[in-house]
Amino acid sequence: MNNLRKESVTWTKIDEGSCDQRIDNFLCKYLKGVPKSHIYRILRSGEVRVNKKRVDQTYRLQLDDHVRIPPVRVAEAQDRDYVPALEFPILYEDDALLVIDKPSGVAVHGGSGVSFGIIEQLRSARPQAKFLELVHRLDRETSGVLLLAKKRSALINLHEQMRDGKNDKRYLCLVLGKWQNVKQHVKLPLHKFNTQNGEKRVMVREDGQTSHTIFTLQKSWPEFSLLEAQLKTGRTHQIRVHLSHLGFPIAGDDKYGDFARNKELIKQGLKRMFLHAHSITLAHPLTAEAMQLSAPLPKELQGFMDELNRKTL
Repeated sequence: MNNLRKESVTWTKIDEGSCDQRIDNFLCKYLKGVPKSHIYRILRSGEVRVNKKRVDQTYRLQLDDHVRIPPVRVAEAQDRDYVPALEFPILYEDDALLVIDKPSGVAVHGGSGVSFGIIEQLRSARPQAKFLELVHRLDRETSGVLLLAKKRSALINLHEQMRDGKNDKRYLCLVLGKWQNVKQHVKLPLHKFNTQNGEKRVMVREDGQTSHTIFTLQKSWPEFSLLEAQLKTGRTHQIRVHLSHLGFPIAGDDKYGDFARNKELIKQGLKRMFLHAHSITLAHPLTAEAMQLSAPLPKELQGFMDELNRKTL
């Protein structure tokens, strides 16, 4: 958007990709490099107009709206702002939806000490894309199915499905210990907080948000159990905290796990958290067609399980 560093007014027409977005959020994205305080100032002063009328920051843009943007100064891109273009393994793609197999160790978006993530890299790889947004998030160390919307209407529909519990997300996780029940519902409220050094954490607390996970035993070994976790709610770190609280931490979990055992597991070949988003069932956001999307277990996780099987022969 360096072409916005000019002395004249800019007019832009709203297309489907920006339709129904708040004007302040639209301007933040359109005027990258301009401080938010300045964006709100030009909104309050009436320098930004929609269809020649003043609007406040809560106005939602409509298709074919004409937006007047006053002359601004956009900060020059610095080297630290460079985002390498990168595509990821595609599980499914059409005009409305992009589904990728997210690798472990990659953040889904920039922030909290991470300069860029999957969404920024995909946007760099697809400069022609008018709209590309994350539908949901996965933890940095979690691998598997990740949904992205290519149309705003698709994003809104998918968010509605998630809010109404109409989709089905399932994860595979290897935990320390011998899990007893074939199927177990876990309903423990979760509370988010920051540690002294500013890191985000989650704990079970009575006044926390309602959280519900269904765990189904898939296989067990003398010291490990493989579980399928079905999310009925989608709280931050939900699976990890529920399991840790019950005394069955996920193997390799560096936040809620058994740190001494994690060091041993690294020597045994498990160098990441064993948590994988293996499937999601949903209705296509535009056609309502039923879809089930799945990602195979990564080689490093399958290899660790193969080694457990070999040792127990």
